[in-house]
Amino acid sequence: MTVKTEAARGTLTYSRMRGMVAILIAFMKQRRMGLNDFIQKIANNSYACKHPEVQSILKISQPQEPELMNANPSPPPSPSQQINLGPSSNPHAKPSDFHFLKVIGKGSFGKVLLARHKAEEAFYAVKVLQKKAILKKKEEKHIMSERNVLLKNVKHPFLVGLHFSFQTADKLYFVLDYINGGELFYHLQRERCFLEPRARFYAAEIASALGYLHSLNIVYRDLKPENILLDSQGHIVLTDFGLCKENIEHNGTTSTFCGTPEYLAPEVLHKQPYDRTVDWWCLGAVLYEMLYGLPPFYSRNTAEMYDNILNKPLQLKPNITNSARHLLEGLLQKERTKRLGAKDDFMEIKNHVFFSLINWDDLINKKITPPFNPNVSGPSDLRHFDPEFTEEPVPNSIGRSPDSILLTASVKEAAEAFLGFSYAPPMDSFL
Repeated sequence: MTVKTEAARGTLTYSRMRGMVAILIAFMKQRRMGLNDFIQKIANNSYACKHPEVQSILKISQPQEPELMNANPSPPPSPSQQINLGPSSNPHAKPSDFHFLKVIGKGSFGKVLLARHKAEEAFYAVKVLQKKAILKKKEEKHIMSERNVLLKNVKHPFLVGLHFSFQTADKLYFVLDYINGGELFYHLQRERCFLEPRARFYAAEIASALGYLHSLNIVYRDLKPENILLDSQGHIVLTDFGLCKENIEHNGTTSTFCGTPEYLAPEVLHKQPYDRTVDWWCLGAVLYEMLYGLPPFYSRNTAEMYDNILNKPLQLKPNITNSARHLLEGLLQKERTKRLGAKDDFMEIKNHVFFSLINWDDLINKKITPPFNPNVSGPSDLRHFDPEFTEEPVPNSIGRSPDSILLTASVKEAAEAFLGFSYAPPMDSFL
């Protein structure tokens, strides 16, 4: 059943209010799930699976890319299939270099923690991933892709930066910029929607980041408010590059079924080849959500939501400007070849009348004052992180040295599968 405003139907009774709260809670929980876990959930729901669109989507038996998700993962790779990306650039980094202070995020394969480097006394967000979990789901290619993309992000102000990475026998560690202004999703939850000038500012910074990735032949593929952070001044920082696809030329396509259900473009649901314009669809969905409070085709019923994405015309309420309406219609065009950005990529978005008030040089140089300041007092200010994370105890195993771990056969295999993961920037980058 599609979410509608109860007030439009009459008096907002207590029971209706409870129903709306239940919808929002279900929506938020669903949004926290990865697509793999979400697909497994609906695959086990007999009612949902009866819908023909859902049946079609779930029938992904012959993946066209090796990293396509598998309902029944194969055993971990044998030694002949190990990934070797070259020698480690930072063999001396280790978990004991850090004080791990708080859990600030969670994912399918591990946690993100606020950590202070003991020698530098600098604060970082350290993403700690379990090798065994990655190998079990055959996701090592996604993890290494994320690392590769992070290495290319150093030149853009709206992409999270990787300081260095290292590994122990059973874990991978990404040492990232610490961003504590909160997820865009967190702020949308609190405020329901944003005024158009604020939404325009965020959309412009997001578009700039996507345009930069596209210039490197990288398609992001998983734009959503949970992956968009605000820094301490209120600027956008795009994070989580696990679903990025590298080496996609201007007219190149890929066909992996991946993303987040609310933001899947029609061509992805149709299991057709898709290109960079999938990111512009997602930008349209995020902009719509910033202006209206929910994604454009959202329904609690997954089958109905997928049917809406594929077949339902875009509906825009009259409380936005004509330029915003025109931009949303261009970005949320179901036919990708007619979508805004299909011909000239980021330049089409940049030159749209909706962004006529944006000075793009000032934007990229952070000379435009953000419309919202998170007002954080310092690195220890965690007010914009979900208490679901910050109240969780830091696992004792996070900072354990590999010397203290009994190297079982499975741990040894996991250690060997990520040869070349470790990274440290060249010395001249510090000059």
